[in-house]
Amino acid sequence: MAGTRPNIVFILSDDHAAHAIGCYGSRINRTPNLDRIAAGGVRLDNCFCTNSICAPSRATILTGTYSHVNEVQTLNERMDGRQPTFPQLLQRAGYQTAIVGKWHLGHGGIHDPTGFDYWNVLPGQGLYHDPKMIEMGTERVYPGYVTDIITDQSLDWLQRRDRERPFLLMCHHKAPHRPWEPAPRHAELFADGDVPLPDTLDDDYSDRAAAAAAARMRVDRDLGPKDVKAPAPEGLSLPERRRWMYQRYIKDYLRCVAAVDEGVGRLLDYLDAEGLAEDTIVIYSSDQGFFLGDHGWYDKRFFYEESLRMPMLVRYPREIPQGRTESRFALNVDFAQTLLDYAGLDAPERMQGQSLRPILRGEATAQWQRSMYYRYFMHVAHHNVYAHYGVRTERHKLIYYYEKEPAPPEWELFDLERDPRELHNVYHDPQYAGVVAELKAELTRLRREVGDETDPFPVAAD
Repeated sequence: MAGTRPNIVFILSDDHAAHAIGCYGSRINRTPNLDRIAAGGVRLDNCFCTNSICAPSRATILTGTYSHVNEVQTLNERMDGRQPTFPQLLQRAGYQTAIVGKWHLGHGGIHDPTGFDYWNVLPGQGLYHDPKMIEMGTERVYPGYVTDIITDQSLDWLQRRDRERPFLLMCHHKAPHRPWEPAPRHAELFADGDVPLPDTLDDDYSDRAAAAAAARMRVDRDLGPKDVKAPAPEGLSLPERRRWMYQRYIKDYLRCVAAVDEGVGRLLDYLDAEGLAEDTIVIYSSDQGFFLGDHGWYDKRFFYEESLRMPMLVRYPREIPQGRTESRFALNVDFAQTLLDYAGLDAPERMQGQSLRPILRGEATAQWQRSMYYRYFMHVAHHNVYAHYGVRTERHKLIYYYEKEPAPPEWELFDLERDPRELHNVYHDPQYAGVVAELKAELTRLRREVGDETDPFPVAAD
């Protein structure tokens, strides 16, 4: 097994933005155990999701397909477990497989986790305290804090595993998903001062498509008492209220991350103690990014950078050099093919990604993806975010809000080199006419390539 069929520990959190991780240069957080993965392997700086919402991203990770193919486009669909997934293929090839924690793809019949010898998952979003979990179809309540319980159950399965066979463990945390309820031991973390403010906290959404101003995810207006755990003081000006709400929100968010980081440390310590680290791929990621007060927002969904960018840390001492950073594109649709590659298995033709193995080990690649396709389907359903799709290249991003109501279709173009915070829509700037034409052609090519040509954009100048 050594060197040929590695073990896999895939840790996935929920809504954990890369800019809340120490090794990504976070201004607001320290994560010593997540940083251990990066120090022992590679940090990907341009890992992106293809639909920034929980269930669709998880379905994409499992199936290696875009949302319109796996048919989990929104939070309303449950995944049909009869379609091929990488855990199924690993299981058939002799891997022992387990998933513990958040599933969020439905349960019962064809919606239960498939491809796993053992599963113990939260129903829906699950609770932070004394959560109910469904273990192989049987529900029970686990006393305690959900992040610790998920880690405990993951370690318990590792201890009970067949030590003669390679394993896949998917340890999937609820945290730091809303409503950000920290463990009691972290209740006073960050209490001794303010968390630094994001540069765009006071964004006024001018010079943007109407969708930006319409979104209902503003820290100062749309967070409620259950989110910030107290009513805002009376008499605050709007800027003062925004800052007060931000501090209440971000501190609890980071407190939730602290428990995840501790859990990661416990798993890494176990691998070290058991002599498994050399032959185990450890992955840490999140199902998408998150706005941490950026643009004055919380939540995700938009094609903007903070929502789009996923953390991706990978350690595999037998093959991946230590302490690397990688800037080439990676997508969540690539994860399945990557893990199948490491296990020596062929991916089904249905899968739409590509193996990241060459760039994880730092190989030079003559050809690599330099653009990516994104689509968010949930038009005004949650947080009043408009449905949209678009293309991102290494320098530019083109977004099309395609629905006709409540606002007419509209385009955004951002020059990420000159405007990394995405504050200035240059779609109508004559200097970018050539860029617009090139990106529309690339968007057409990508939509055809992935098989998603519904809701086409107008060809004529607009």
